Amino acid sequence: MEQSYINYNFKTTYSIDDFYVSSSNKNAYDCIIYDNIENNNFFLFGPNKSGKTHLGLIWKNIHLAISYNNNLEEILDQKKNVFIDNFLDKINEENIFHIINHCQLLNLKILLTSNIDFLKYDFKLLDLLSRLKTFYLLKINLPDDELIVNLLIKLLHDKQIIIKNPDIFQFIIKRIKRSFEDIFLFAENIDKLSLKKKRELTIPLIKELL
Repeated sequence: MEQSYINYNFKTTYSIDDFYVSSSNKNAYDCIIYDNIENNNFFLFGPNKSGKTHLGLIWKNIHLAISYNNNLEEILDQKKNVFIDNFLDKINEENIFHIINHCQLLNLKILLTSNIDFLKYDFKLLDLLSRLKTFYLLKINLPDDELIVNLLIKLLHDKQIIIKNPDIFQFIIKRIKRSFEDIFLFAENIDKLSLKKKRELTIPLIKELL
């Protein structure tokens, strides 16, 4: 069993090469990358920390889109595709409605992301809900074993921790809660534990976190 600490200077990146594809997100990924759906309107739904923003920014770069950040006038003045991340967070329903209409009028593409199913959201503007029902749904599911392992490897690598013993990961995936938030929290706790104990991460040590 080996654990290595390497002096890397990592920062969060959102390139296509940094997005790991598994059965949990493959359909959403394929639609975003290959643009193989005959619909200009997309709604990307998935749990917190599931990579929606990452995938959305890949889409934004591919389609030379503009991001919405309370910049309605800027968007309406341009003929550009539109990316709206976490669109139900402090939503201005009229602004979203106008942006959707703008995109439809000019045959532009629009991608919305959220960790909330918009069909369960209490919209005040029913015309907006009607527009949203025409969107093509892309969904990121809870992580499978493959994605859990590779996400942990990436998160620990970013913290300068490399675990070369695969038995540790097999031990983890049989016990960890299958949510993206729990995986991120677990990686944070491993980092704190490794700094506190100042020794190799072993299965008995990992048991303290599970």
